[in-house]
Amino acid sequence: MAGAGLRAAAGCRWLRLRGDDVPGWQRATAASSCQGCGPSVPNPTCAGSSCPGAHCPGASVAYSSPDPAAQQSAAPGPAAQSPEPSAYLWSRYREMRKLVHDLLPPEVCNLLNPAAIYANNEISLGDVEVYGFDYDYTLAQYSDSLHSMIFNTAREILIQQYKYPGEIRKYDYIPDFAIRGLHYDVQKSLLMKIDAFHYVQLGTAYRGLRPVPDEEVIDLYGGTQHIPLYQMSDFYGKGPSLKQFMDIFSLPEMALLSSVVDHFLAHRLEFDQTHLYKDVSDAIRDVHVKGLMYQWIEKDMEKYILRGDETHAVLTRLVNHGKKLFLITNSPFSFVDKGMKHMVGKDWRDLFDVVIVRADKPNFFTDRRKPFRKLDESGVLQWDKINHLEKGKIYRQGNLFDFLYLTGWRGSRVLYFGDHLYSDLADLMLRHGWRTGAIIPELEKEISIINTEQYMHSLTWQQALTGLLERMQTYQDEESRQVLAAWMRERQEIRSITKNLFNPRFGSIFRTFHNPTYFSRRLVRFSDLYMASLSCLLNYSVNFTFYPRRTPLQHEAPLWMDQLCTGCMKTPFLEEMVHIR
Repeated sequence: MAGAGLRAAAGCRWLRLRGDDVPGWQRATAASSCQGCGPSVPNPTCAGSSCPGAHCPGASVAYSSPDPAAQQSAAPGPAAQSPEPSAYLWSRYREMRKLVHDLLPPEVCNLLNPAAIYANNEISLGDVEVYGFDYDYTLAQYSDSLHSMIFNTAREILIQQYKYPGEIRKYDYIPDFAIRGLHYDVQKSLLMKIDAFHYVQLGTAYRGLRPVPDEEVIDLYGGTQHIPLYQMSDFYGKGPSLKQFMDIFSLPEMALLSSVVDHFLAHRLEFDQTHLYKDVSDAIRDVHVKGLMYQWIEKDMEKYILRGDETHAVLTRLVNHGKKLFLITNSPFSFVDKGMKHMVGKDWRDLFDVVIVRADKPNFFTDRRKPFRKLDESGVLQWDKINHLEKGKIYRQGNLFDFLYLTGWRGSRVLYFGDHLYSDLADLMLRHGWRTGAIIPELEKEISIINTEQYMHSLTWQQALTGLLERMQTYQDEESRQVLAAWMRERQEIRSITKNLFNPRFGSIFRTFHNPTYFSRRLVRFSDLYMASLSCLLNYSVNFTFYPRRTPLQHEAPLWMDQLCTGCMKTPFLEEMVHIR
């Protein structure tokens, strides 16, 4: 482990920073040093050599930098450094640029597979006997063109039924306006991105279609970026004044909400924030409740339903390996039936042991009062009491407690897939011990961005620069403070660039600048596995075991990435760290 190597190299002593002792820039002059690794430390790999060698990335080509001197010559070796702290800082900066350049050869990109399954918790598919599925955005993946239809129809409902100004027709759906997982402060008409620690990511707060200055955001929340726990969304994403948009259908809702607010603000029309939010939410709901979306999809399944052949392949494969399947969806039977016939074939019900429609999730998982009702072949409700669940039959409503009693499917031998972290997965994992899989279609695009050379280099240099800032902050003379300020500005610029690669307004759905998003926190908490689509299962054996990577806790990884030199346990600036306790 990195920490163990550091302590061994330092003679098994705890180390502490000695900024009040001999200055690091003077110590470095006297020490034999590797340009990429910093002052030498005893190590068998480097014994008897003066470094840099083939193992050391410090001997690579120089990068350009904000330092004017760096544009004229390569970084000098420690023995040639100017006896000035600021010059020492810039020399370290140049060494880090070279190190990062050498650490990232061209082939380092495309390391992540968008068709892979990612594990938050260890799980063996060999132990899973029963597979359950949601329908929308799980078994059936939809085209993004559906979002503009939802937006336009809900906009017309606002105009026709709620008598909103006809001028809002000038607003069209903006496909990349928002991302999933954002929070909306109803009383402040503020759409924003919040991290796992309840902090608003500055630069990602919008009122209407316009960004809100960071200073105003901080002032709105009492001089802080932090949102108190009591204001945050509850277990299902709804707080007293904050709403979290968690499903994919919420993308057109956020766009419409922001467009309407933008119109009212632009024309200085007085409005009640709560009424406006509820009207937009109800208009979007009407698109679903009145069956309008179902009608569009049924009329043109080729246009709206994606990856149907892959869904067929997944279900058939599981059944052929002796797995039991069930479906629990909030959608109506007629809609599900037509979609499944399109994707799987007219005998699709033969694949499922239990099919439940109009389930009313998440209440299905918590409310014991609603009994199951059987539907006949034409979808008409029957009155007979349900004492067992029959294969090939269709059931409506019901509740999970009766489901567990009638099927006996309990605990970790059940794996359920859904796209909504709250409505589909939370109760099943936390209350009932099922294994859960989250379908995150955005993962495919995000991984394609992560695999780009621009992102990889920007992120790696940002991390190295951050480590440099942490270690060099003990230099507090006037010139050194100017250097550190220049590095801070560069770091902020890099963070903005990497954020904009994902979405120009809100960035990645998984991260703020460095912390996980609130969405990511819930994803890790409520899902054992996550993937871009169900078809990812086709890449693995039905007995495959998923092992989550051991990502280090902060105390397990005391060093920054650039502090470990390839091939040896040399740590840059070790002497500056010799008093960490």
